[in-house]
Amino acid sequence: MTGDRNVLGGELEPCSTDPLTGFYRDGYCRTGSQDLGSHTVCAVMTAEFLAHQRRVGNDLSTPRPAFAFPGLHPGDRWCVVAARWLQAFEAGVAPPVVLAATHESASDIIPLGTLRKYAVDVPADPSSLI
Repeated sequence: MTGDRNVLGGELEPCSTDPLTGFYRDGYCRTGSQDLGSHTVCAVMTAEFLAHQRRVGNDLSTPRPAFAFPGLHPGDRWCVVAARWLQAFEAGVAPPVVLAATHESASDIIPLGTLRKYAVDVPADPSSLI
């Protein structure tokens, strides 16, 4: 448990431990004063998103061992920078979002309604999303 909240108001859930994600490389899309990019959106990688990110200069596919970065593949979950997710949304290639693992501060950059439209983790009671 991190004490951080997700965009649904609950306890922030882990995004991924394989590959190990998060600005702090603890599996969570937590943020803090050192995280200038706001790595707060738990996204499920798609081929379209990865290709778009490469085109805009943010290559997430190529491994970078010096930074303990494995390179991502479609289906991987990864904490992405909120502004990068929004950029992909505006380009029509936004990846799905795991709301329970997306930090509440992501909604400072991306409207919550937009994130909900890309949700892949609908709760048992969908009325909580209204």
